[in-house]
Amino acid sequence: MKWNVGTKLGAGFGAALAIFVIVSVVSYESTTQLVAASNIREHTYEVMIQLERSSALLKDIEVGQRNYVLTGEDSYLDPYRSGLEKIGPTIRGVRTLTEDNPRQQSRLDRMEVLIKNRLAAAAQSLELRRGQGLDAAMQSIKGGVGIALSADIAELVTEMQDEETRLLALRDAATNAQVRTTQFVILGGTLIAVILATLAGFFITRNIAAPLQHLTALAERISVGDLTASPLDAGRTDEVGALARAFERMMHFLRSTAGAAELIAAGDLRTSVTPQSDKDVLGQAFARMSVNLRQQIGSLVESATVLGSAASEIVASTAQLAAGASESATAVSETTTTVEEVRQTAQMASQKSRTVSETAQKVAHISLDGRKATEDAITGMDRIRGQMEAIAESMRRLSEQGQTVGQIIATVEDLSAQSNLLAVNAAIEAAKAGEFGKGFGVVAQEVKSLAEQSRQATNQVRTILVDIQKATAAAVMATEQGGKAVEAGASRTQAAGDSIQALTGNITEAAQAATQIAASSQQQLVGMDQVAAAMENIRQVSTQNVASAKQLETSARNLDELGRRLRQMVERYTL
Repeated sequence: MKWNVGTKLGAGFGAALAIFVIVSVVSYESTTQLVAASNIREHTYEVMIQLERSSALLKDIEVGQRNYVLTGEDSYLDPYRSGLEKIGPTIRGVRTLTEDNPRQQSRLDRMEVLIKNRLAAAAQSLELRRGQGLDAAMQSIKGGVGIALSADIAELVTEMQDEETRLLALRDAATNAQVRTTQFVILGGTLIAVILATLAGFFITRNIAAPLQHLTALAERISVGDLTASPLDAGRTDEVGALARAFERMMHFLRSTAGAAELIAAGDLRTSVTPQSDKDVLGQAFARMSVNLRQQIGSLVESATVLGSAASEIVASTAQLAAGASESATAVSETTTTVEEVRQTAQMASQKSRTVSETAQKVAHISLDGRKATEDAITGMDRIRGQMEAIAESMRRLSEQGQTVGQIIATVEDLSAQSNLLAVNAAIEAAKAGEFGKGFGVVAQEVKSLAEQSRQATNQVRTILVDIQKATAAAVMATEQGGKAVEAGASRTQAAGDSIQALTGNITEAAQAATQIAASSQQQLVGMDQVAAAMENIRQVSTQNVASAKQLETSARNLDELGRRLRQMVERYTL
């Protein structure tokens, strides 16, 4: 049988896995039995608990019976009634738990009869207590029937508990034996599995891992170009042996390729490499490289010869070109100097024309401002003239109202004279009335006093009115004179505005002409700048051409030298 790496690994780890499976199955079976044994133990404890409960219920019945017999109180029958309710279900529960044990079932049959008789005796004593009194009930109890039945029941309970204890001991012994067997199987199986796994690991490490590590180190040395190492013994028949043989073939091919590369590096292009197969990318690429390299070197030999002759011709041509470029650069430099002087002259003219244009623009702006001020003055004169006319009109109305006030004052004076006359008449009539006219005389005196005050006030108002009329007349005359002066000022301002307007037109035309001159000078200056820039560029280009010609001459000489060296280099190769 051929044992390859997969078979060896499968055999080693399969044996360990089989033992682990056996241990797992045994552990599962043992665990199942332990669970069953635990359930049986719980079942046994439940039987014993139910038996203890039945004994406790019988004691509660006896206690309730005796207390009632002694006291005759119904409240003492509560334990008795509770025991009667629970004793039946408890016995049935014990029968259900022990239905798989015939001996326990037989004991339960006898116990049920004894419990029935014991309950009947208790009921009889209670009836005697109710019907015949304490003495009859005590005589029934003293007969000892209830005590004997209780003793028999206690004995049966003890037998059943002993039976369950014995069964529990047997089950514990079987469980312990099963546990010991399980522990032995688990420990032994685990130990055997560990031993097998250790042996398999040792075998794999020695038979597989160590050779693979050696091949890995060999691959690392090959990856850095070291072809001096030797592979493993290729006599093995598994995958490691196949890998070692593949490494041996690969190193043989790499050594042959490296030998061919060394011959090519020494200048012998006659060598060739035979590809290992159609998929040998490196071998085919190396073979194509050898053929292409021979062809390229042959072409290079021919090109070197042509390059040498061409380089000699280029050297002669570049020398002439450098001389002509130097002469052109000198002429261009002189022309550039002349253009620069003309550009400076044009720049000065442009600056002067720009100054004249700016001055003309300022004068034009000033004349425009004067024209605007004149127009504003004319407008102000018109407004003043309108206001003077309004003031004159107001003065005339004020004079007319003064005359009206004079008429009102005359009327008030008439009223004052009439009131004075009326007061005198009233005083006369009061004197005629005697005692009865005293009051009317006082009123007449007051009216006379008011008439006198009115006359005095009227005189004062007339005096003030006369002053106002004089002032109004003077204001009217001043207003008329001011209107005439404003009219004359407006005429003069209009004439000045017309003169300034004519001057503004002339100045504007002069400013436009100066601006056009400045623009033309600026355009000429721009043109001269462009010419100067172009000449500067031509000068730079000429300088660059001179430098390029010199570089070209140097490059041509270098190229000539390179052609000679190239011929010397290709002469080393053997085609």
